[in-house]
Amino acid sequence: MRNLNGLDLSNNMLSGEIPSTFGSCVSLVFVYMGNNNFEGNIPNSLQALKGLAELNLSFNKFYGEIPKFLASFKLQILDLSHNNLVGEVPIGGVFNNGSGLSIIGNNKICGGSSMLKLPNCDVENMNKRKRSIILVVCGFLGLVLLVILLMLLYLFNQKRKAKQPIVPILSKKFPNLSYKTLLEATNGFSSMNLIGYGAFGTVYNGVLKQEGDRDSKLIVAIKIFDLEHCGALKSFMAECEVLRSIKHRNIIKIITVCSSIDYQGNDFKALVYEYMVNGSLDDWLHPIDLMDKVEGMNGMSRSLNLCKRVDIAVDVAFALDYLHHHCYGPIVHGDLKPSNVLLDDQMVAHVSDFGMAKFLSEACTNSCTIGVKGTIGYVPPEYGLGNEVSTSGDVYSYGIFLLEMFTGKRPTHQMFEGNLTLHDFVEQSFPNQVTNVIDHVLLEDIYSVDNDSVLLNVPISILKIALSCSIENPKQRLDMGYVARKLSSIKMIFRTRLKQLRTPSNDTSLLFSSQR
Repeated sequence: MRNLNGLDLSNNMLSGEIPSTFGSCVSLVFVYMGNNNFEGNIPNSLQALKGLAELNLSFNKFYGEIPKFLASFKLQILDLSHNNLVGEVPIGGVFNNGSGLSIIGNNKICGGSSMLKLPNCDVENMNKRKRSIILVVCGFLGLVLLVILLMLLYLFNQKRKAKQPIVPILSKKFPNLSYKTLLEATNGFSSMNLIGYGAFGTVYNGVLKQEGDRDSKLIVAIKIFDLEHCGALKSFMAECEVLRSIKHRNIIKIITVCSSIDYQGNDFKALVYEYMVNGSLDDWLHPIDLMDKVEGMNGMSRSLNLCKRVDIAVDVAFALDYLHHHCYGPIVHGDLKPSNVLLDDQMVAHVSDFGMAKFLSEACTNSCTIGVKGTIGYVPPEYGLGNEVSTSGDVYSYGIFLLEMFTGKRPTHQMFEGNLTLHDFVEQSFPNQVTNVIDHVLLEDIYSVDNDSVLLNVPISILKIALSCSIENPKQRLDMGYVARKLSSIKMIFRTRLKQLRTPSNDTSLLFSSQR
């Protein structure tokens, strides 16, 4: 546009400030920008346009003083009418030409040529006004600096506190938990209270009662560590170390720790968590497997609709982004999978099981060569080669996690034999035959309310992110901060589309409600 002679943008709805780079269009002779919503000061960069003959900035929202350099131009026409300009009108050039100048509609201008018949400028009052503005600005900047200083002091104190040992403590109602207390809370660690098991122990639900108050009860999940298992004690210590240092809406909350001895004199270690009434995500993604494991379900079925799967995907992404970027140091979860994602009564996801988590020191912010175990199918390939622990390893696990959520297939499914993996299975069908791999439950939900299948773009977009997260080269994987923002955007678009579909003729209940 440096060779542009004329520009007419008038009578539109353009807004914002005139870009400073506009001054590089040095060949301009006439500029028409009237009848828009431009605002801000008339930029000083326009003084480079020495060849201007006509300039129309009327009917906008420009404020501030009229630039004095306009008086040096050989302007034939200057229209600054109906803006919010203030201060003294320059003298000279077009400002002495009554027929070529229009400045009406600016009620706070003054001075200028006598032919303009404007009121005289009260220089002293204007100076006082300027001084008042300067004082207000200085006061505001001082306040901002004070707030920044207080924030820095707060962060410094928080960081110092984080380095000190922190002991998880129950509320006053449940001050000291012993082996006996947990034994009674779980009916003697009854199989009826068993809700899960892992590599290092078992998880029970239990009811804690306050002594002397039968009505005061708290339902909790109690993880009992099998200390005879190699690595169980290390897992217990790792989970205590991590969970005492973090707090996030989408991370399981630890209530207290029990380190005692049982009635046989053996060491006893347990962690007490908030109880998640809707169990693990794995139970919802694979309800048939759950019915095979648990007796007496009486044909109970679980399924997750598209809306809830999107919500859960965003919840877990936020949790990992917090661990990687918003703690006092990066934390690697090390074992992300659906069975380690728990759902509360509102179906909000909480990442759990930090027994394999690692703090990354300053010397190895992105990765550390520390031995790590994980779950087959979710462990990134580089861990098997060099045991390299990294945030990108969590990203890989999250990618597989997403693929499982939206295809309904575990990475260890019997169909994935030889060199075929869940990642390859989806990638081979992407994007033209992607409906062949999307969970049929989601497809039924979408087709039941969306004749145009526009909602199909939601799982497709998420699967695309999942593929980018689960590629073999760790350096090419996405960052969890970017993933969380991208999924949030997809969720917003999805919600907007659902609102558009919510008409009397379109029943979106399947997409909005969870089914049991």
